[in-house]
Amino acid sequence: MRKLLVLFLSFVTAMAVAQDIDANTAAKAITAAGLKEHLSIIAGAEMEGRETGTAGERKAAAYLVSQYKKFKLKPGNNGSYTLPFKLFQDKVVSSTLKVNGEPYTLDKDYWVNATSVPQTSFNTNAVIFVGSDFNDKSTVDVKGKLLVATESKERSMMKIMAAQKLGAAGIIIIANTNPTNASNLTGRLSITAASSTFISMTVSKALGSRLVGGSKDYTDQELADVPKGVFSTTIDWVTEHNNTEVPSADVLAVLPSKEKTDEYMFITSHYDHEGIKNGVIYFGADDDGSGTASVVAIANAFSQASKKGFSPKRNMVFMNVSGEEKGLLGSKYYSEHPVYPLEKTSVDLNIDMVGRIDPTYKGDSTNYLYIIGDDKLSSDLQPMTDKVNQHYNLELDRKYNDPKDMNRFYYRSDHYNFAAKGVPVIFYFNGTHRDYHRPSDTVDKINFDLMEKRVRMIFETAWDMAMKEDMLKRDLPLNMPPSR
Repeated sequence: MRKLLVLFLSFVTAMAVAQDIDANTAAKAITAAGLKEHLSIIAGAEMEGRETGTAGERKAAAYLVSQYKKFKLKPGNNGSYTLPFKLFQDKVVSSTLKVNGEPYTLDKDYWVNATSVPQTSFNTNAVIFVGSDFNDKSTVDVKGKLLVATESKERSMMKIMAAQKLGAAGIIIIANTNPTNASNLTGRLSITAASSTFISMTVSKALGSRLVGGSKDYTDQELADVPKGVFSTTIDWVTEHNNTEVPSADVLAVLPSKEKTDEYMFITSHYDHEGIKNGVIYFGADDDGSGTASVVAIANAFSQASKKGFSPKRNMVFMNVSGEEKGLLGSKYYSEHPVYPLEKTSVDLNIDMVGRIDPTYKGDSTNYLYIIGDDKLSSDLQPMTDKVNQHYNLELDRKYNDPKDMNRFYYRSDHYNFAAKGVPVIFYFNGTHRDYHRPSDTVDKINFDLMEKRVRMIFETAWDMAMKEDMLKRDLPLNMPPSR
């Protein structure tokens, strides 16, 4: 009889605990002080700016793993908390250039970027001079040809993009003023070792004059008077490369479900940043230390709730990716090598910059959050977001859902690689500010009280989605222009 009484009391206690925990109560585990504690480490000097593939990135990953272990969350990748992946980086060892048989010197006569130089060599006997006003509306047949253009009020990058779009082999920009910085001989990190075949360079006026038939150094006016068209110019450009492997890793932890064990939902951030440049640390407190600290705090709150009886209907995956600053590479790798089936992934809630205030915000700047993507892919997203926000009364600004958004924020964080595979997403964002991608993006500038409110709202949204009886519907079109 006594044993039955003990079992009965244990059952009643367990039921009471399970009934006592709800999303609003559980969210109180997320505090400004806790967020500051995590962020002070993630965006501290010891992490050296967390650049992808560096010791700082590995230190940050180790910290994240230590926290997920502390919360008793399960490893997210077949017994491991990390999902390693290899990146590749091309470095130009040497570059030699001859024009009409005459040699020219790198960083004196011409300047290059490692991403747009020949794989080994490039040779041509003719160039097409397209002047200063070249753009992608040009009717000149440039396919497979090397172009020469002069600088103008239109940015050189726009001319380069136009040449690529129109199928040119490459473009040479004649500089108004010679660049003061040395050529960038280290290429961007990429998931594959393949490099672009499109070439480009910037050249001095002296070299530019030779490219378009000049026997002397042209003035600005003389260059402007050069007729557009084909010039018989011989170019021999030879480069030597090294292609190195750079190891990186995403971090994954799981709160498993006992019910819909084949379904998943993700809460994500990127933990990498810009590293150290010219001896200066780019701390990345808001970008995206704030999102990473948020994911850690949310994971802890769910872990605490699970100790009090909470059990999600589907598996909850907390993932911090690397390589975002290099082109969303960590999330791209995951989307192409998913640990869990994407067709059984209900949603990705992506948190990228939630600790600061956009100085251009027109409403109550102490009580807002940009919501991006909740009008796409699933009609469940907006109603669930708005329902949760009744507890918080944040100003939810959806202006960046507009397909005409010139910032193209929808494409600029890791949720995009989930959305591209059809997974419904929400991107939480505070907007940019003067410290964005600068060394001055530091912890002391974070508004932790506002961050706490934002993160609690995201937590409750995740709770509702974790407990939804069915996966989120996939019933809306993307309603965006294609990614460039």
